[in-house]
Amino acid sequence: MQEQDKKTEQDIPVTETAAETAQANPELDATADQTVQNNDQLIAELQAKVAELQDAFMRAKAEGENIRRRAQDDIAKAHKFAIEGFAEAMVPVKDSLEMALKVETPSIDSLKEGVELTLKQLSSAFEKNRLLEVNPLQGEKLDPDRHQAISMVPAEQDANTVVTVLQKGYMIADRLLRPALVTVAQGK
Repeated sequence: MQEQDKKTEQDIPVTETAAETAQANPELDATADQTVQNNDQLIAELQAKVAELQDAFMRAKAEGENIRRRAQDDIAKAHKFAIEGFAEAMVPVKDSLEMALKVETPSIDSLKEGVELTLKQLSSAFEKNRLLEVNPLQGEKLDPDRHQAISMVPAEQDANTVVTVLQKGYMIADRLLRPALVTVAQGK
């Protein structure tokens, strides 16, 4: 086997070094120099592009962090001041009640008129803030999502219908805040 290796080594011609080739053929030397210059220029362009992309990435990352932080601040403020509109609507109601208590010689009629005006202010505040009453009518079908049956009473109406409303319920937009407390009719 060693003899075979020796044969192959002898069969391979010795090639010239790059310097010998450049000396023998000056055109190859110019081409090599041009290729090296092109490669250096390409490397410089790619390095500039990498630097530009790194800068753009860092700016985008910072902008994303700023947006996230601003969103968190907005959410915190929304939670903190969520009832601001409702509170603004309730302040005049409190003012009216305080003024009614300051009257030195109130008459029954003036107190009744003041309470009615205050109730109008309160109803207006509820309406502005989408706080709606749940006040079922007599004979209305029991809705377990909006009504809470306290008891069943014998009545001359269909079973599971509202007989009386003991306490109104309230909804905020489409969400139940408090169910209406009702009595319902027993089956005949």
